Amino acid sequence: MVLKKPALGKTSAATQPPAGEPAEPHGSQLDRYDIAILRELQADARLSNTELAARIGLSAAPTWRRVKWLEEQAYITGYRAEIDRRKIGLGVLAFVRVDAERNNAESTKALEDAIRARPEVIACHYISGAGTFELHMVTTDLDAFSRLSMDVLFKLPNVKDLHTSFSLGEVKAGAALPLGHLLPGR
Repeated sequence: MVLKKPALGKTSAATQPPAGEPAEPHGSQLDRYDIAILRELQADARLSNTELAARIGLSAAPTWRRVKWLEEQAYITGYRAEIDRRKIGLGVLAFVRVDAERNNAESTKALEDAIRARPEVIACHYISGAGTFELHMVTTDLDAFSRLSMDVLFKLPNVKDLHTSFSLGEVKAGAALPLGHLLPGR
């Protein structure tokens, strides 16, 4: 990713378009302010625009425009609360490798659609090596996981086999994405 060179100094009222006029186009690359916005919103997505602007060193209007641009360009794909799964009764976190018959794109898409429809699947990845998909799943307890495996997972379209591992404890979860590689000189 190529970064554009940031303008020196803070944005002043003289460089802002008059009220009601569109802002200057953002450009196609991230600059230091965009990266700062991403860092701050990953740490606390509930920041007000005013607080975010103060933290990154811009005024509120250009900060708001930058956040909107980051959303429109899909750098920011959503906002949500991070919930402790154990507090809401989801005590089991399972990693399920699904071996699928890879006979055609249509049957693989049917399996993908079925996986997307299951609320217990909180993440799913195509994987290299043995298996086709790696599912991250949550259930209330081992009995619930067993029922889900027998009643749902083995009956998904195109599934050949399942291999499951269970989390014995979380060391790190819900972490912010690293952004250091986006900064010039790194």
